[in-house]
Amino acid sequence: MALQWLSLIAAVWLQSINGTNSNFPAYSSHLKKILSISQLQLNNLASASDAGKILGWISGVAARHLPLYLVLLIGSALGLAGYGVQYLFLAGHIHSLSYWHVFALTVLAGNSICWINTVCYILAIQNFPIDRHIAVGLSTSYVGLSAKIYTDMVEVINNNNNDNSDRAQVFLLLNSILPLIVCVVVSPFAREIIDGKNSRVLAGGFLNLFMITVFTGLFAVISSLGFTNFLPPIFVVVGLFVLLLLPLVIPLAEKIREKIEQSCPLRVYDIEYLEKSNNFVSVEKELCGDEDKESGDEIGAMLMLRKVEFWLYFFSYLFGATLGLVYLNNLGQIAESRGCSGTSSLVSLSSAFGFFGRLLPSLINYFFSRKKCSISTSMAMGAMTAPMCGAFFILTFIRHDIALYIATTIIGICTGAITSISVSTTTELFGPENFGVNHNIVVLNIPIGSFLFGDFAALVYNVNRGAGQDSCLGHKCYQTTFMMWGFLCVSGTLLALSLHLRTKKIV
Repeated sequence: MALQWLSLIAAVWLQSINGTNSNFPAYSSHLKKILSISQLQLNNLASASDAGKILGWISGVAARHLPLYLVLLIGSALGLAGYGVQYLFLAGHIHSLSYWHVFALTVLAGNSICWINTVCYILAIQNFPIDRHIAVGLSTSYVGLSAKIYTDMVEVINNNNNDNSDRAQVFLLLNSILPLIVCVVVSPFAREIIDGKNSRVLAGGFLNLFMITVFTGLFAVISSLGFTNFLPPIFVVVGLFVLLLLPLVIPLAEKIREKIEQSCPLRVYDIEYLEKSNNFVSVEKELCGDEDKESGDEIGAMLMLRKVEFWLYFFSYLFGATLGLVYLNNLGQIAESRGCSGTSSLVSLSSAFGFFGRLLPSLINYFFSRKKCSISTSMAMGAMTAPMCGAFFILTFIRHDIALYIATTIIGICTGAITSISVSTTTELFGPENFGVNHNIVVLNIPIGSFLFGDFAALVYNVNRGAGQDSCLGHKCYQTTFMMWGFLCVSGTLLALSLHLRTKKIV
């Protein structure tokens, strides 16, 4: 079982460095300047990373026919090429890149994220079939730390140098090499591990991992809010590094326990305990149903596209989590237009609270799934979309910087939660067998929404820009955009409720 835990820790490490697209707001203003592009072109560049998801289904197909470690290495190689060439361009080693070259490289880099995500999801689903909701939620929560990890590392490497050019170069360099390094390190554990241990035996390990994860998130939030400003940035980076290594205690403890069990003779009351444990699992399956059967019949991609449930799910995601991602992609320009200078702190804040948002569904599932076997993920998506409506309306009517921080916190939490919930929703609606392809089709709504909603925001931004000005300044720049996004979130909430009513089990 130690190898089983190591596979989950491998997914945790992969996810913690796989949110490279969340770094874009930290250097978007410099890209706009060096490429001499408009706000609309900058928005399309921000959307280009999401556009890589259009071909994300290829990673799902590859994962069904290739070893998972090879899928990992392909994904990291794509990221190395996509971000690495951009780094060489900004560093002055390449001089002939046009805007469209950078656009294509960003699409390639965005596609690399899909390959790593697919491996992480499959590891959690295959190696923890009974507790896959918990395992997926725990691992994906660490994506919320990515922007925080990269931002803090940039501060250390850049030695608090505020030069935008240097910061952009360091961000792109880390985006290109860090995922490759981690993928190579964890590739031996990227495989299916069959173990007969039941959910009750795994519960102690999950509880310990939850505690470590919560402490990690609290540390990220505290350091993002500036409570550790008296410490050198290197201490924050070392603290995060130690907290990421801490989960290794779980497989180590499990290995020690296995060695002790092997060295001790099996006693009568041990046999009785195992029998009771197996009986518990049997009763649990009778009450809750077999986990795979609970997911419904296995549905392929073509059949899925013909189902009403898919389109309700697709558009509820589009008007919920995708809107949140578009907001976070434009966070740099939004902060600049409102006269807020703390863009990096906002990015770190959204990352830290996005971490807790992704973790929240797993916590709820862990503590309440055994008390109530049927949990509607579609209702949970609606519940997480509703607060985003209020966040966008706060931004519409309140001009103070505190509104920007409150709204960013709410949107970060809700977007992270919906992203985590969606993995379970896809398996429940369409089965786990074709998950790699099906889920990558579902998340096609992200590039679509990124272009549609982002371009609308950019057009409104340009309309409100003063004559002869390169940038729009003032509350009016995004006011209409926030109003429209708020009403779209209301629609997303209603669609999620409709999906719940259509799919809920009749007892």
